[in-house]
Amino acid sequence: MHQNEKKRQSAIAALDYIPDGARLGVGTGSTVNFFIDALPEVRSKIDCVVASSEATRERLEKNGFDVVDLSDTGDLDLYVDGADEANKHFHLIKGGGGALTREKVLAAASRKFVCIIDDSKMVGALGTFPLPVEVIPMARSYVSRQIIKARGQPILREGFVTDNGNQIIDVWKLNITNPPELEDRFNRVAGVVCVGIFGHRGADVILMAEKSGITRLEK
Repeated sequence: MHQNEKKRQSAIAALDYIPDGARLGVGTGSTVNFFIDALPEVRSKIDCVVASSEATRERLEKNGFDVVDLSDTGDLDLYVDGADEANKHFHLIKGGGGALTREKVLAAASRKFVCIIDDSKMVGALGTFPLPVEVIPMARSYVSRQIIKARGQPILREGFVTDNGNQIIDVWKLNITNPPELEDRFNRVAGVVCVGIFGHRGADVILMAEKSGITRLEK
């Protein structure tokens, strides 16, 4: 099965988790785009939709959805998003697309977080994919020095600005044995806006597309 077909299948499987009258949060990325394009099939179940990025907002609007702000909805029933890496403890690395801060807010505000991936994203330990860290621009070099102390290799994502007007440092060469602990460590560094480890608020459900079909992992 082609990788895009796997992404599409995991995205379609997530439709089953949308409850009637859903206040729905939608993530960002190539797998999520398949989910957005399938959403009109279940439009009648959806009360309102919140987007994690401007790109997602645009795609939802193209599919005929009015997108509202989280501040107007209260907590969400369901958040659907992909991941750059996932492990069997439901910890994730996210932020390859640069929307990690808004994604983390929506995940935190949601009763259930369904993560849609293909089997290439499932790993034994997080850290092969470089860890995105969103920083305010003036703190970039200070944060990089703290990352080096944690034995990571910080590389600025050149020419990229987040929807929040910040920059991203991608951290290479980390072997993340305790994701919540490293998430806390980097969160304590002044100037860090968000860390791409979803350790404290990981997924509740992982829908993983493999050659043989969808594997559903539930907490």
